[in-house]
Amino acid sequence: MEFKTIAEMFLNTTKNYPDKELFTEKVDGQWVGDKGKDVYEMVKNASYGLAAIGIQPKDNVAILSTNCRRWAYSDYATATRGATSVTVYPTLIASQIQYIINHSDSKLVFAQDKLQMDKLLEIKAQCPEIKNVVYFDESLSYEEDNIFSFNDLMEKGKAFQETEGVYDFEAEALKVAPEDVLTLIYTSGTTGNPKGVMLTHGNLVSNILACNIRMQVTDEDIFLSFLPLSHSFERLGAYVGTHVGANISYAESMEKVIDNLKEVEPTVAMSVPRLYEKMYAGVQKKFAGGSFIKRKIAAWAVKTGYKYIDARNAGTISPKLAKRKKLADKLVLSKIQALLGSRFRFFASGGAPLAGDIGRFFDAAGICILEGYGLSETSPVITVNPSHDFRFGTVGPAIDGVEVKIADDGEILSRGPHIMKGYYKDEAGTREAINEDGWFHTGDIGIIEDGYLRITDRKKNIIVTAGGKNIAPAPMEGALILNKYFEQALVIGDRRKFVSAIVVPNFIELAGWAGENNITDTTAEALVENPKVNEMLMTEVEGVMQNFSHYEAVKKIMLLPKEFNIEDGSLTPTLKIKKRVVEERYKNQIDALYE
Repeated sequence: MEFKTIAEMFLNTTKNYPDKELFTEKVDGQWVGDKGKDVYEMVKNASYGLAAIGIQPKDNVAILSTNCRRWAYSDYATATRGATSVTVYPTLIASQIQYIINHSDSKLVFAQDKLQMDKLLEIKAQCPEIKNVVYFDESLSYEEDNIFSFNDLMEKGKAFQETEGVYDFEAEALKVAPEDVLTLIYTSGTTGNPKGVMLTHGNLVSNILACNIRMQVTDEDIFLSFLPLSHSFERLGAYVGTHVGANISYAESMEKVIDNLKEVEPTVAMSVPRLYEKMYAGVQKKFAGGSFIKRKIAAWAVKTGYKYIDARNAGTISPKLAKRKKLADKLVLSKIQALLGSRFRFFASGGAPLAGDIGRFFDAAGICILEGYGLSETSPVITVNPSHDFRFGTVGPAIDGVEVKIADDGEILSRGPHIMKGYYKDEAGTREAINEDGWFHTGDIGIIEDGYLRITDRKKNIIVTAGGKNIAPAPMEGALILNKYFEQALVIGDRRKFVSAIVVPNFIELAGWAGENNITDTTAEALVENPKVNEMLMTEVEGVMQNFSHYEAVKKIMLLPKEFNIEDGSLTPTLKIKKRVVEERYKNQIDALYE
């Protein structure tokens, strides 16, 4: 059925699939789900509840929670009320949450559990606009009248229905217009305060429909949701699934994703490259740990997989090659596929560039990763690789209705129905981002080859050396983390004489090497200080850098004893390294590299 708003999409899906489990999560060790008719009732009651406590159309309502069914129900209750959801990353600290709630003028906050409630109660007195707080965990209890559970909200909604006969849930939901703001998504910027991206119902609907022409999701699909729903990419994926009646299952946590993949056996999942990098490293480690014969068989199987996909893409698969691929699958590649369950169709990858070698490896193993590109400001998708003709190292052609071009300075520009309404309370920022002809400046550098977009780097990440050379660090960072000894890498050298890298080693691999080389202290701190380790890792870097020109190549490295992470502010919630934060934090050590 056609729909023009997310509110209308919700009504369509829950009515078309009354007896199907649409949303599923793990409770007390068991996967349990809610059918369409039950979801409709809960959202209807919650939407009435919002009306009962004074939430008006166009009011802003914050959601502070990890992925779960009630995240979705809060989102749909807000949308059908005609209000605007403000998504808040659950990993943020109290002061960051306070900024977003105050900047967005949120009148109500949905909070998941005691962890989020504690942060909220710490700042509530400094958030004067908050009138009510609704928590999901029904085991909690608070004395304040304006702090109550999601069940209580639904009960208030039921009472409101009985007393307010003139108010009709569906009629109100259908009053929502495509140009109304559906959500405020605060960008996880690397510097300064985040900006509130205003996305309308029409923005998201255009992206849902165009993406599914490319992705071909149906009501038989099962999504495993584990990226934060606060992020536009995961949110869009969930909407794509829901609009066709697919099941959305919520992972327990990022740490349990591999376990949950085996339990749920989804057909589709959205992720950022960091997951694929870790999966790739894990598979390579398993290969390396096998006997000589097993290593030879694994290498043959992967090589056969590469030959097969090359022949497939060229349309020249011979009977002999098909037979070899079948044997490679049986002996090795099927075991990689089994990590994801028996029904898996594809991953959608976004948020950062995926190394072409990783995409090619998984394709050889029979796992399709469709890489796309976009930003929160573009709802978020601009391009996606089609499943029948995806090209490694590119992010695919533009989706239907979307325009893409490259500016004179190499910046990627986009125009169409997916472009945000603007930044909340920031007209100057909006004018800077969207020119008078409607072109949005992405801040990314890229090229278009045969209609396929290739991202080279973020504009602000481009390194200009003291000698005036322009260097894109992303390809070098991607090459470094493919090496078994490197977990994370940040290439630096802006306005310096040469390029260096801040590197977090893979300490499991490094400890193994240290043991073989008579190094007894294998703690992370000792290893990064050990001259012998530094020398070995620098040799590994030099090997990786042979594929780059002399002026690009990393000349020195600085080793860190622990991974960048969200908690210490060095990673964004979508697992991208905050370059400026890291460079400021280690300024003295970086300066020492160049002395």
